[in-house]
Amino acid sequence: MLSPAQLAKLVTPADPIQGDCLRLDRTFYDRPAETVARDLLGRLLVHATPDGRRIGRIVEVEAYLGPGDLAAHTSRGRTARTKAMFGPPGHAYVYLIYGMYHCMNVVTGPEGSGTAVLLRALAPVQDLDASTSGPGRLCRAMGVTMDHYGIDLCGDTLWLARDDAPAPAEVAAGPRIGVDYAGEWAAKPLRFFVPGHPAVSRAPKPKNKG
Repeated sequence: MLSPAQLAKLVTPADPIQGDCLRLDRTFYDRPAETVARDLLGRLLVHATPDGRRIGRIVEVEAYLGPGDLAAHTSRGRTARTKAMFGPPGHAYVYLIYGMYHCMNVVTGPEGSGTAVLLRALAPVQDLDASTSGPGRLCRAMGVTMDHYGIDLCGDTLWLARDDAPAPAEVAAGPRIGVDYAGEWAAKPLRFFVPGHPAVSRAPKPKNKG
C-alpha cells in the first residue's frame, strides 16, 4: 500500500529544475507587494538543510499591502512580531498560527512599508515528501520555522530562485483566504495562483446571507 507521501507524489509529480537556477536579487523584492506576488509564481523556493536542498516551485501566493490593508499584520503598525515586515526587502517574515503551524512571507517594497507576500503552495521539485498545499504544510515540508524569522533571502540558507522554466501560461486572482475580519479588504483579489494546479487552495464558498 502506498504511503500518503507517495500518493501525493502521484497527484503532484515533481517538476524538475529547467536549466540554470539563479538566485533572485534584492531588486526583485524592492517593488510593490502585488507586483512581486505575481512574479513569484513559477519561481523556486530553496532551503539548504543538513540533509540536502529542498526545493519547490511556487504556485500560490497572497499579497499584503501594509498598514492600510486591514488583513495585513502591519495594519496596526510596527510591533515586536511584525518588525521584520517593516525591515528591508528580501527578508523572511515567519509567524506561528494556532500555536503549531508556521507561515512564511517574503518582505517587499522599500524599508518601512510593512508589505509582504505570503507563500501558500508549492509544486514539489526536490526532496519534498509531504504536502505543500497551504502555508502551514508548505513550511513543514520545506523545514521553515521561527528560526528563519528575518533571515536574508539573498543569503545561503533559504532563498528564492528562477530557472529556465517559462512563466505560468495563466495566472488567476481571487480574494485572500481566512481574512473575513478585514471588511472590504477581504474581497480584494490579492491571492494569485496557477489555476488547476492540485496544490492550490480551494476558494472558500460564499456565506449565505439572511
